[in-house]
Amino acid sequence: MLIFDQLRKNDRQLQLIAIMVLVGMGILMGGLWYLQVISAKRYQADLEGQSFRTVRVPAIRGKVLDRNRQPLADNRPCYNVNLYLEELRRNFRHQYTNSVKREFERAHPKTRLTRAITDELERQARYQVVSNLVVQTSSVIQAPRFLLEKEFLKHYDSSRSLPLPLLKDLSFQQVAMFAEKSPNLSSLALEPQPLRVYRNHTAAAHILGHLKRDDNPSEDEERDFQFRLPDYRGVKGIEVAFDTQLRGKPGVKLVKVNSMQYRQSEEMLTPPEPGQNVILTIDLTIQQAAERALLLAGEETRGAAIVMNSENGDILAMASAPSFDPNEFMSPILTERWETFFQHEKLLPMLNRAVYGEYPPGSVFKIITGLACLEAGLDPDEVYRSAGFYRLSLRGRPIGDTAGAGDFTFRTAFCFSSNPYFQNFGLKAGPQKLVEMGLRFGLGERTGISNGMEAKGYFPKLDDIRKSSGNRWMDGDTANLCIGQGEIKVTPLQMAVATAGIASGGKIWQPRLVSRIEPQESQSEIAAIDFPAAQVRRDLMLNPQHLALLRQAMLDDVEFRDPVTGRWGTGRSAAVKGMRVCGKTGTAQVVAKYDKHITWFVSFAPFEAPRYVVVVMVEGGASGGGTCAPIAKIIYEALLKREQQLSTMPQTFATPSRPPMTTASNQR
Repeated sequence: MLIFDQLRKNDRQLQLIAIMVLVGMGILMGGLWYLQVISAKRYQADLEGQSFRTVRVPAIRGKVLDRNRQPLADNRPCYNVNLYLEELRRNFRHQYTNSVKREFERAHPKTRLTRAITDELERQARYQVVSNLVVQTSSVIQAPRFLLEKEFLKHYDSSRSLPLPLLKDLSFQQVAMFAEKSPNLSSLALEPQPLRVYRNHTAAAHILGHLKRDDNPSEDEERDFQFRLPDYRGVKGIEVAFDTQLRGKPGVKLVKVNSMQYRQSEEMLTPPEPGQNVILTIDLTIQQAAERALLLAGEETRGAAIVMNSENGDILAMASAPSFDPNEFMSPILTERWETFFQHEKLLPMLNRAVYGEYPPGSVFKIITGLACLEAGLDPDEVYRSAGFYRLSLRGRPIGDTAGAGDFTFRTAFCFSSNPYFQNFGLKAGPQKLVEMGLRFGLGERTGISNGMEAKGYFPKLDDIRKSSGNRWMDGDTANLCIGQGEIKVTPLQMAVATAGIASGGKIWQPRLVSRIEPQESQSEIAAIDFPAAQVRRDLMLNPQHLALLRQAMLDDVEFRDPVTGRWGTGRSAAVKGMRVCGKTGTAQVVAKYDKHITWFVSFAPFEAPRYVVVVMVEGGASGGGTCAPIAKIIYEALLKREQQLSTMPQTFATPSRPPMTTASNQR
């Protein structure tokens, strides 16, 4: 009571101190009241937020199907054994107390246990528990598996609230053994996960491409995730061109953790939306037949084959050799395998030669040279006497010719592939006519196939005809261009589109590889997208008589036999019983490390009502007629057989956009 007595004596200093103390206590009490009452909900929300982890859950990837809905890229259940670390906390403590700590104290009786030593011993205890469990479980399923300490510690330190994958991709037999004999521990769980599978292995591998493990956030995702479950993204082919549609939308899972970052519970906040299916125009049966046919040139064939529907531009097959198995990319590839095969500088198995390979066309370019000459006024019946070589001038170097000496008209020159004939009349027509005709067929530009999956080659420009180096164009360059050499590079796809222009009566089709994108679930609200067939990029605007003459000349290349010499056309090896094939062979000379020739055979059939275009290219072949024409023959035989198969199938198997196939009307 002494202080109150002093205050009553009007002690101003003491009264001032008392007031200051009371004000301070009031402020303190007000602050406590604000924290505990006003801000309580906000702090509680922050606390709860710190106890949740957002996890990105990948969606089931869409399928890639052929035109008859046969799976090319599918998904299968992959059974993994996952370990939940929060269930092993007692085991960790027991191992530390009764084993690791005792052994350390026994080995170092005079060492004091510091915090750093304790942390290290606890890490050892945790690793020992999990490692022993891995060995025990792997022995049950008869699949030895050892857990690296570095691998475990990384997961424990950064992803403790997520399950630790112990055993991956168990077989059905291993799943049964695990269910029957595995340790009765709540920490282990057998969980399925969708895994990409290419059931046909190398078939259409270059079209499909492959996947790559991708655990990094996507740029187009609006939400930041603290954790991401394993996911994949497309790298090549359809898998990357339509990765957004195939991947779908990821889901969000909330995982509640305690102060030790162990999982307590989880909840699926937003379920993932499965990716959409991509339906191709490819016919799997024809695709496999084309790939097998390419191997006719040898096991290490480097080439391409394309089959196109000449009535609407649909790609029925697109093969490239050598091929690869996309399944190999679903797990790490051994360094030795990668260096000996995937990085082989000659084989280049990852190169899709059908759309990315750029080659001189050789004599198959005489299709365009011939049309340019005819449109420039060439009389097809005019006889040209060839000496078996061609000179640009009296002192010029002779340009050799495999057709030999003799008298040639347009049809016989085309049939026997006389270089001097086409060089003579091509020079008369002039480079402007040649370049203008080549540009009509789309050379030097991309064909517009799905999402720009192609190279554009090289072809001179009409407004400024120069060499690729920029140097002035000479007559020698024109002579080379007449026979598909020199300043020209084309892709097999470009030649397929050009050949279809002849077969279709002058229409340059927009090649179609993807016919439809549709949701996996029939009740989905996502609308399907159809890619229409028979889209005309341009009309060649050719004289019908010239076009008919060229088609007859291409038929002669396969069917004609000289009555005097008994000599057959260069494409004789492509003749097929039951289907009249029209074609043109080509052999381009190249200066390369591994090859002296690029060989070609471009064709369409049947002559009376063309339905198919078949283009074959082989690097390092002997000749177009000897190497590529026999491959085309096998493909045409497969097409005939496929027509018979489809004619007996129920109508539901046919793709609506595809015209019904009929048997060839005339037989040879």
